[in-house]
Amino acid sequence: MKPNALLLAASCCVPAAAVQAADPAKGGELVVEAQCESCHMDKLGGDGSQIYLRKDRRVNSLAQLATQVSVCNSQLNTGWFPDDEAHVAAYLNQRYYKFR
Repeated sequence: MKPNALLLAASCCVPAAAVQAADPAKGGELVVEAQCESCHMDKLGGDGSQIYLRKDRRVNSLAQLATQVSVCNSQLNTGWFPDDEAHVAAYLNQRYYKFR
């Protein structure tokens, strides 16, 4: 991740508490609509969901997950609002990360 992207995301990221209160089902719908898996397939090849499960992943906490969702939103111009980002982070946390 580029340092400037991280600084941008950190300044606009939703708090972890908002992620915990968000709707994972809505987040799953947003992930499908934005075709997140196809972008991940381009980066990794094969199954795009493996980006969440790799041993050397960048995301190691709920706060980092929220930041990474903000970075993706910014880079891909998905048009998600902060509530949408929280829903996506909640979905990813429920499905892959399992942070508390």
